[in-house]
Amino acid sequence: MGDVISSHLDEAKREIITARTAEVMGEFGRLYEQQYAVALFNKVRLDIEGGGGPQPQLLHRKLPLENKSIFSGSLFQYLEENKKWRNRFLFVPDSYNINYYENKVSHDRRLHPKGTINCAGYKVLTSMEQYLDLISNSLPDVKAKVGSSPFLKFATQFPLILWHPYARHYYFCVVTEKEQLKWHAVLQDCVRHANDGLSEENKVQTPAFTDSVRHYRQAQGHYGTWEMMCGLPSQILANLVMEDLLSELRELISPRLKGKLHERQKTWILISDAVYSLVQEQCQTQYETVLQKCEAARSSLEASIRTDMDQIITSKEHVTNKIKAVVLPKAEKLLKVSIQPYISSILDALMESTSQGFSEVRDLFFRELVDMSKNTLNEGTKETVAQHMEKISMLAFHPVKMHSCYEKVEHLSLEGLQQRFDVSSPSVFVQRAQILMREQMDDAVYTFEQILHQSLESQGTEELCKTIQRCQDRVIKKCDYDSSTVRKRFFREALLRSSFHAEQLSPSPINRGFQSPASEAAEAEENAGGPCLEGHEVEGD
Repeated sequence: MGDVISSHLDEAKREIITARTAEVMGEFGRLYEQQYAVALFNKVRLDIEGGGGPQPQLLHRKLPLENKSIFSGSLFQYLEENKKWRNRFLFVPDSYNINYYENKVSHDRRLHPKGTINCAGYKVLTSMEQYLDLISNSLPDVKAKVGSSPFLKFATQFPLILWHPYARHYYFCVVTEKEQLKWHAVLQDCVRHANDGLSEENKVQTPAFTDSVRHYRQAQGHYGTWEMMCGLPSQILANLVMEDLLSELRELISPRLKGKLHERQKTWILISDAVYSLVQEQCQTQYETVLQKCEAARSSLEASIRTDMDQIITSKEHVTNKIKAVVLPKAEKLLKVSIQPYISSILDALMESTSQGFSEVRDLFFRELVDMSKNTLNEGTKETVAQHMEKISMLAFHPVKMHSCYEKVEHLSLEGLQQRFDVSSPSVFVQRAQILMREQMDDAVYTFEQILHQSLESQGTEELCKTIQRCQDRVIKKCDYDSSTVRKRFFREALLRSSFHAEQLSPSPINRGFQSPASEAAEAEENAGGPCLEGHEVEGD
């Protein structure tokens, strides 16, 4: 297959790839330098003035759990090189990258894995029909149909497919429906974690990066949510390049593909994967260069910001008021006519499924602690408690147990609102809610660990069951408070991200480069403590 790829990706095509990548990264780099300064200013101002809003009551784990196994087991994998199915042992460490081995013995001997899968940007599919629907769009005028020459034949009737719009695909299968459901939950968790590749702890680089991507896409006419804003910076930037590059290459390469339908599709997937890898390497190098430049200037820039803080704030408010004088009348009209009538519908859709998910987090946590209390009745020693806490400590990262929480929000539907608000897919909100659920569970578990440890040190193991019960009640109350706060923040974020389809605003030069009137109005309303959530009670208040 290497010869096939090289024959289609000749020197001329590679020059196109390099040129398009440099073009995108050049513009992104310019935006990033601007947004880095903005993000640094915001951080310094927050450090000086302090942050508002309610403080969480649950404790947060400062150091993440390390050297833990998330999941492992055996299933069948399709090997492209020899077109055969082979049994493989999959091991998912705390990085959530999937390592696959020839067998469990190879893993136990610490041999190198046959391969590693980073799941950022992937979708987990459980049927060939779903897969054919997606790949039929990969080549123009070449449609796959169920019943035609098969793309591939699965060894069992329970497939698991990892599909990506640009990278290579992975094919697995298992022998029972129960196993399929289990592995589907595991793979979904790997995707969810890999997609969440930008650290919220970094208060400068992360907002600078996300705002630069947003401004870049807005300049291209894309104002809505973006499904491929997932993974590490190099992956997100590669997705940004591939949005336009892939269609350009497809027009050049597609007519030259030979063979039957499924052969052309397979060849194209391999070509796309090779291009994606090349683009990602170039994006990584160029992003690191921009980042190093910004980091090198950070100290002097921060000193200037601290010295001129008052003057910067005054100038910012002056410019903001001038812009508002032009934008606000139109924004208020737009808000009244095209946004406010739909806010209740969006909130209702978000609240129902999200609240069910957080309720399940609470219930699951409660059930685990009840089981722990029951088990300590028979053998109430510190060693027994330590063993149970070792299991509970990984609860937030147990893909199968947490699946009952995650699946509640999978039912989120914004039908009828997606086109109006330019939401590419509810998955943008679904995955964000699921990440918040996992964080809530881990915070609850960690808080319980700390409170129980303190109680046992002061009280010993007498009446251990009652001690666990008291600690449990304290943590549940804290969990309810934080759950309400987190959900309110999530709903506000979702409303702001569901901004009105910007092409309909006919943006003029005066507001081009600034926020859309819809976002301006929505943020103004939020900052003023507006009625966004008025009349919508969040459980746990």
